[in-house]
Amino acid sequence: MATLGFAVNFWAWALISPLGPLFRSTGSLGALTESDVALLVAVPVVVGSLGRIVVGGLTDRFGGRVMFPIVSGATIVPILFIAFVALDSYALLLVGGFFLGIGGTAFAVGVPFVNAWFPPEKRGLAVGIFGAGMGGTAISALTTVKLTHQLGAKAPFLITAVVLAVYAVAAWLVLRDAPGRVVPTTSLAARISANARLPITWQSCLLYAVAFGGYVAFSVYLPAYLKTAHHLTAESAANRMAGFVLIAVIMRPVGGWLADRMGAIPVLAGGFGIVVVCAGISAGTPPLAGIGTVAFLAMAAALGSGSGATFALIAQVTDPSRVGGVTGLVGAAGGLGGFVPPLIMGYVYGRTSSYAIGLWMLCVTAALALLLTVTIVRRTAASGQEAR
Repeated sequence: MATLGFAVNFWAWALISPLGPLFRSTGSLGALTESDVALLVAVPVVVGSLGRIVVGGLTDRFGGRVMFPIVSGATIVPILFIAFVALDSYALLLVGGFFLGIGGTAFAVGVPFVNAWFPPEKRGLAVGIFGAGMGGTAISALTTVKLTHQLGAKAPFLITAVVLAVYAVAAWLVLRDAPGRVVPTTSLAARISANARLPITWQSCLLYAVAFGGYVAFSVYLPAYLKTAHHLTAESAANRMAGFVLIAVIMRPVGGWLADRMGAIPVLAGGFGIVVVCAGISAGTPPLAGIGTVAFLAMAAALGSGSGATFALIAQVTDPSRVGGVTGLVGAAGGLGGFVPPLIMGYVYGRTSSYAIGLWMLCVTAALALLLTVTIVRRTAASGQEAR
């Protein structure tokens, strides 16, 4: 149920992304630049990122049974606003997209909820399976453009709103918090402050900003990139983005399982190493018929496994009563990690007509994350596991 909730909320979170290139090609919102499209598809990430800090802390306090229905129900409001008010206005779409980010906070509900049900040696796989719910973005990629063409512009939003309403009711009736769940007694602000000071928190924030942030950045910007750089149609670009998302989704629980078996550090180091190589290859814009597709799919696998391994690491070294708060902070970093790259890619392309600079920046960032993993994070993981 938690994985399903994550998937349907992420489906809602990603509704605008596949429509970005369509808005630009049809001119229904006026003349849009590449930077305009980048901002439009990136804005939902903001609330979905920063909101996780608060929602994670509230989940520690009230539990997932309460928070999943609340987040799902609240996400319906901006969906209906977009469907009935904002579809013909760029400014109103930005407003609706901002609040659509509420759906992205579901991640900070599910991790502590799932984590509490499992012993430490199984949490990596369990949280990884939950994390596969990020495949909700693939549902959006595969259906949004098709539904728009076949049933009208409002159709994908109305269908998603109905699904969220059904899930909110089902979650309230079915979900149960883990027996013996420890409820914190201190204030939310005090817990956020205390969690932020943990070494594992800021280190995981950096790692997740690269791993999950890279996934989010590609999942929201890949349609625009493929349409511009490789001249694909909006529907073909959305389908290829769905393939990228599917690989990352499959590899997320695999990354968690491998982290349970062999430790999170080797999995993270291997994933970041692959991203370094593949981002460098992609910077040359190789043809999609060959190495270009292989490089993007390998990056998807590496980013997915790295996302799973990051939360396996958190589960292994963090007190269970603090997992929600730490998850909120780390999840926020991951979301913000996905917000910035599309803006950079759009800005750079608008001035150079090339995506190479942005991809080389990803290459360098992944290399720095690899260095952090094998040095500072390795020591933190070792000392944390000894303490537990």
